[in-house]
Amino acid sequence: MILNLQNIYKDYQQDKLVVPVLKDVCLTVEEGEYVAIMGPSGSGKTTLMNIIGCLDKPTSGTYELAGEDVLKLKDKQLSDLRLRSIGFVFQSFHLLPKQSALANVEMPLNYAKVPKKERRERALERVGLGDRVDFRPTQLSGGQKQRVAIARAMVNNPKILLADEPTGALDSKSGEQIMELFQKLNEEGVTIVMITHDPHIASNAKRMVKIIDGEIFEGDEKEDAS
Repeated sequence: MILNLQNIYKDYQQDKLVVPVLKDVCLTVEEGEYVAIMGPSGSGKTTLMNIIGCLDKPTSGTYELAGEDVLKLKDKQLSDLRLRSIGFVFQSFHLLPKQSALANVEMPLNYAKVPKKERRERALERVGLGDRVDFRPTQLSGGQKQRVAIARAMVNNPKILLADEPTGALDSKSGEQIMELFQKLNEEGVTIVMITHDPHIASNAKRMVKIIDGEIFEGDEKEDAS
């Protein structure tokens, strides 16, 4: 098991009120799975993604990632775990506009202090951009930018590829191409957890988890999730 969330609660304080966002969430992901977490706006899926991504901590519950007890880690340990174990793909790409595709991909390698020449080029070839290494984001289409972002997420060989609305800024054709790339990566053994509000995008995953009002429902357990 690569990811194990048990009895996760997350509350936020608003003035003097305590607002529950996640309620007794239990979620496990095995190595090599491709899971979509789907829910409408306000369902708690972004909060859940932030906890999975070690960007936020729950109010209570337990979380193990790659065999480590996440909630017992100090900030530096948590940062190291995030760098080693999670590759992030966001809707808005987050590429450095003045840097080449190659320079964008090598950023995590700089933080990890590992040899980068072969890895960064191989990562771009893996997403079909071996001939675009010197291109800047302004010279790339939306789909190509997202491919660079995926290459950057994969360059450290993370345990999980965590994607937040990865097709949200793309046209339908580019979105389908990104979904085909995710399918290819999963077939190669990459574990993918994808957050989306779109049932069509979620249907590309091998397993669907729905979140409604901060609660988790597997598959078709609660049909009105969409």
